Amino acid sequence: MSAMRRSLPLLALALAASLVLAAAPARAHVGSPNIFYDGDAGPYPVRVIVRPPGVVPGLAEVTVRVRDGRKADQVTIQPLQYKDGLKGAPAPEPAATVPGAPDVWSDALWLMSSGSFSVRIGVQGADGEGSVVVPVPAVRSQVLGMGKGLGGLLAVLGLFLIVGAVSIVGVAVREASLPPGEAIDGRRRRRARWTAAFAAVLFALIVWGGNAWWNAVDRQVRQKLFKPFAVHTATRTEAGRPVLTLAVDDSSSKEWVPLIPDHGKLMHMFVLREPGLDAFAHLHPVAQGKEQKNFRAALPPLPAGTYRVYGDIVDENGFAQTLVGRVEIPAAAAVEPQGGIALDPDDSWHASEPLRQASTAAGPKVSRLADGGTLLWHQEPLVANQETTLRFEVRGPDGQAARLEPYMGMLSHAVITRDDGQVFVHLHPMGTVNMAAQKVFVESASGAAKAGTAAMPGMQGMDHSAMAGMDHSSSGGTGGTSVLSFPYEFPQPGHYRLWVQVKSQGRILTGVFDTDVAQGGLDPL
Repeated sequence: MSAMRRSLPLLALALAASLVLAAAPARAHVGSPNIFYDGDAGPYPVRVIVRPPGVVPGLAEVTVRVRDGRKADQVTIQPLQYKDGLKGAPAPEPAATVPGAPDVWSDALWLMSSGSFSVRIGVQGADGEGSVVVPVPAVRSQVLGMGKGLGGLLAVLGLFLIVGAVSIVGVAVREASLPPGEAIDGRRRRRARWTAAFAAVLFALIVWGGNAWWNAVDRQVRQKLFKPFAVHTATRTEAGRPVLTLAVDDSSSKEWVPLIPDHGKLMHMFVLREPGLDAFAHLHPVAQGKEQKNFRAALPPLPAGTYRVYGDIVDENGFAQTLVGRVEIPAAAAVEPQGGIALDPDDSWHASEPLRQASTAAGPKVSRLADGGTLLWHQEPLVANQETTLRFEVRGPDGQAARLEPYMGMLSHAVITRDDGQVFVHLHPMGTVNMAAQKVFVESASGAAKAGTAAMPGMQGMDHSAMAGMDHSSSGGTGGTSVLSFPYEFPQPGHYRLWVQVKSQGRILTGVFDTDVAQGGLDPL
């Protein structure tokens, strides 16, 4: 892009205007923008994958797989913006089947502005009609670049145009008013040279001014790329108990929107010790004050060290985001304290061996659980940018299938991070979709339907407490098998650690796995 900025900045005016948008807060997760959803669209089990654009306006790629052998005659895709619901939404677009995969439907969807969106998936077939709403944050995360080859070509063409324009000006001054047959005298030649020199300086100033303008616009755009609100994290002691505090400390936090609870908590905080990722805690801080910008959580007996901090929150408009920070936990926190702020009943923590080298090879991996049971990972080959399903099996100390209980309304929670922190994601069996955000959009769309717009097939009378990912009928017992599955796509190759959490007999259990993800290309299926 540098060659373009130097030679022809005005050619990028339209593109720059489309990119200069209001700043947006960070989307949920870190370095893992694609959205996965496993659930039901009425009578049809579906997997929905949304690959949002890096720039807005931009095209989001939407893939819908109708699962379990169900057949669909038509799949439609419709964007919904917060508060507008169906009333302000464009008409649903029919998706096309993917050649060679009759159960897979695909379409590209324009997202025209930044903000909190969702995608409504409609499915029609022999079993009737159904639909599901999948939250999609529309934010700008990158500036489109230009290849050196194209930039060099445009620079050469620009120089050619400038030299040609200067030559035309000189020739026009020297010869345009020359009578036929009259020779060019020295005076005309000097005037033509001076005029051509002036034109060259003028064109140089135009290019310099255009370059300065373009650089200013480029800085504005880059400043408005989404990033987490800056936070300040610290530890202190209250009544003998160590406490971790997180405060939003960002000049742009004036855009802060009130939060809504997800699984009954305003924030899900994860603290991971660096560099070995050998200590992990899943905490639920309490908000202080009406603005909900300050949080504090009691610290469990974690070993001292430097910890990455990730805080998952959901705005009341359905926009899920992750706050990112670091904190130093002193050795005093490793002592079980008495009194002070209490741990949340759903808080959990786990210590393990440091991160170790793994392999991409498929096959079973076993993690021992604190109750003496095991968590088995049926690992498939993992390649970056390729869809996969992470499948786990939970067994009790007796080797039998464990009887799982809901842990904050979900059958399981999983956390995945790359060793360098460039990727972090909080998963549920329903995928990367945030349930509180989904509920906001379901209620927004349902409210629009009640207000007089067309009802959403398959969503009338929906019980939000039984959304996708909350069906516990597969929990184990005598003769049963407790199998968990998470849809996901590793966005980058590298070395990863996974924590998988379940609840059995009132106890929160955490399994730990390490794996390497191989380099791969984009596979939209």
